[in-house]
Amino acid sequence: MKISDAWSLFLADKRMENYSPHTLKGYEFHYKNMISALGDLPLQEVRYQHLMEYLLFKSAHLKPASLSDRIAFARSLFRWAQENEYIKTNPSARLKSPKQGTRIPRALSRDDIDRLRKACQTPLEHALLEFLYSSGCRIGEVAPVRRHDINWENRSVVVRGKGDKEREVYFTRECKSFLLSYLESRSDAEPYLFITENKNGNAAGGVPKPKPLSPSQMRYALKKLAVRANIKERVYPHRFRHSYACNLLDNGAPLDVIQSLMGHAKLDTTRIYAELRGERRRELYEEFFE
Repeated sequence: MKISDAWSLFLADKRMENYSPHTLKGYEFHYKNMISALGDLPLQEVRYQHLMEYLLFKSAHLKPASLSDRIAFARSLFRWAQENEYIKTNPSARLKSPKQGTRIPRALSRDDIDRLRKACQTPLEHALLEFLYSSGCRIGEVAPVRRHDINWENRSVVVRGKGDKEREVYFTRECKSFLLSYLESRSDAEPYLFITENKNGNAAGGVPKPKPLSPSQMRYALKKLAVRANIKERVYPHRFRHSYACNLLDNGAPLDVIQSLMGHAKLDTTRIYAELRGERRRELYEEFFE
């Protein structure tokens, strides 16, 4: 059995286990790197030294997190092969992930949020901005949301997060108002909550059918909004999620509550937010020391 044969069976197993498309896409990227680095070797001939070659393949600019992803893929593939008795020994068992410094998530300031709000020019921009900020959703959780998924009375919606796990998220009264205004501005029958805006007809004179707004289109919309608001720092969807978590923390929410609201599998992930960003630490210093 060659690496390519093992990959096909491994991929089929992970699909059966309901791994997310995002995870599988990452696995495929690392598999292609492995084939490029090693060739399609027989699985039984792969040794630790071969895997080191794979890890060093085009690694000059790799960050520790990216290298860790490569290692995680190799471990997963060869552990699976050993468990299924395609190999006797696991060549990835000795691989160790590099140490990674803990990075404090960078949140947008409330002043930045206000500037973004003032820069909004369309109902879509208002609705998208408020929903991302007040729900704390990942962008991949927002894109599939449909109109009928929303519980307007409770101001909530059930989304599917990592590992295909469902959780209920909430949004503010202000967000509800912007969402309703946005939906009232539309004349289409598209079921998705956020869709493309078609301002111009096509070459044949017709109007293209609106489509669900993709994650990349959401990123582009926020990037344009940041330029309009004259915000120098990068503005991307996940920064709203960081801002959501920091806002909860600053207002005294317990870590286990933040964990539940954000859909973190481990409390350690949420605990990162307890490492307060410098601005907030300075405010607390001035309050309690000076």
